[in-house]
Amino acid sequence: MTNDKNVISPFLGEHDHSHCETQALESAIAKCAKQGLRLTKIRQQVLEIIWAQHNPIGAYDVLQKLQEAGHKPAPPTAYRALEFLVSAKLIHRVESLNAYIGCPSPNANHQCQFYICSECGHVAEVNNAAVSEALVAGASELGFISHQPVIEVHGICKNCRV
Repeated sequence: MTNDKNVISPFLGEHDHSHCETQALESAIAKCAKQGLRLTKIRQQVLEIIWAQHNPIGAYDVLQKLQEAGHKPAPPTAYRALEFLVSAKLIHRVESLNAYIGCPSPNANHQCQFYICSECGHVAEVNNAAVSEALVAGASELGFISHQPVIEVHGICKNCRV
């Protein structure tokens, strides 16, 4: 397991988010092609909407942005696109916020930790191998098999503390 600590980290200063958007879309297209998944036009548009945000976005906000772009999808259409993107590991659902955020490393097999600023709403995704290994070890001690454990840590980022 890798220890990738510079993934989607708005807390660390200047960040070229447009580069992230472009790279995420290219990775998504490549991953779907490789795995035989259909990245339909609506799914790609939902992915683009999510990556255009710097903060997590809720399903109704995704639906509203689709409508602003000239689409008239029913809510189930947006939810199905979101479910596909989560199952394809192209985005994450941040449970405590009931919102979605792009996955910066969709090809990695990782368990992630989200650090969520309660002031500005930014979310940093970290894949700390030591934390992931501790979760696996704890589950093993209990004879428990975990399915993609995610830790969400709420607090205040260094930018908001200033």
